[in-house]
Order: sequence, then C-alpha cells, then structure tokens
Amino acid sequence: MKKFLKQYKHGFISIAYIIFYLIWFACIEKAVVHPKRLIHMKADDYIPFCEYFVIPYLLWFVYVAGTVVYFLFKNRQDYYRLCTFLYTGMTIFLIISTLWPNGHHLRPHAFESENIFTLLVSGLYRADTPTNLWPSIHVYNSIGVHIAVLQNAKLRRNKTVHISSLILCVSIILSTVFLKQHSLFDVITAFIMAAIMYLIVYTYDIVTVSQMRRYFSRRRRFRQV
Repeated sequence: MKKFLKQYKHGFISIAYIIFYLIWFACIEKAVVHPKRLIHMKADDYIPFCEYFVIPYLLWFVYVAGTVVYFLFKNRQDYYRLCTFLYTGMTIFLIISTLWPNGHHLRPHAFESENIFTLLVSGLYRADTPTNLWPSIHVYNSIGVHIAVLQNAKLRRNKTVHISSLILCVSIILSTVFLKQHSLFDVITAFIMAAIMYLIVYTYDIVTVSQMRRYFSRRRRFRQV
C-alpha cells in the first residue's frame, strides 16, 4: 500500500482540488438565491427543451472523472496537463461566480409529459440550482477531456476511443442548452476559455516548461553547493 501511494501520490492533487472546489461552490450556491445578473441570449428562446439529453449530461461525471483517473495511472505528464486545464478553468469559474453572481430563467415551468427522463431532469433541477452558470463547466471540462484524449498518442491511435469521446463531448455540450441548464452565452464563453487554456497548456506546454525550470534550478543549486 505504501508503495502504491508513493507511486501515485500525484493523485492527491485531484483529491485536494475537488474538496476545495466543492466547499467553495457550496458556499456560493448558498449565498446566491436570487441573482441580479440574468444571462440570456435571443437564440436561447428558439432552442426547445428535450429531456432525453439528461443522459449525456449525467454521463459528464463519468467522462471527466474516468479520463482523469485513466491518466493518473497511465500517463503522469498528460495527467498534469489535464488537471492544469480543468482546475484552472474551474477556479476561474468560481471567481466569476463569487464576484458576479449570475443565473437564468430558462427552465420550463412544467414538462409536457412525464417519463423516466423528465424524472431525472426534475432531480437534476432540485440538485443544481439555475445560478452560477457562467461559463459552463460542463462544456469547458468536456472540451478539455476530449483535447486530452486527442493529445495522448496511445488514445489518439484508437479510432473507437477517439470517435466515442467526440460523440460524447458534443452530446454533453448540446445537453446543456437542450436541458435549459445553460444559455448559449455560457457555452460560447466556455469555448473561448477552453481555446485560451489550450494555447497555454498544450501549445505553450506550461507543464513541461515549469518542470524544466525546476530541473535547471536544482542543477544550479547543486553546482553552487
């Protein structure tokens, strides 16, 4: 057990961050009951409600957590890159929600029919209030996970994984607007933030750069000794 914990100690980054995120998010959810800043675009009114999208919306949790766990055990560098991408964006979201509490009035007042899918949506609505929405973390994290899959040499060669990830990513993004969980504005801004983070994390490769800086810093200190 000690050997296992030592080998995968980098996994504590995710555990610590999730605890930090959930505490902060719970605080802002409790604080924001009637947000003054309502998010809405004219295009939102033309998007119909579709309860079937609750399936990909809920699969988001498995999609994101499963990919993080996969890289935790299979590729430490890609794990660090994915965590940097996800947790930076999630922190920005928390800051925005704290400084500019927001929400929307897009949810339907009643469902046209009752079925297992609308029951799931009802449970989702009760658990997740229509506040603190901008930018959409469902969208942002889905993009981040799919980018991580594409950037990994092994997964990129697996066409089944590649296509499945793309389909699930797109389905999750669509689900946020068809379930009336988010405005198109939340989706668009999530894409913009993801594009910026892609340049920082994967094009500039901030993880490798920071590791190289630490490496050369240690060498200089060793030579001075």
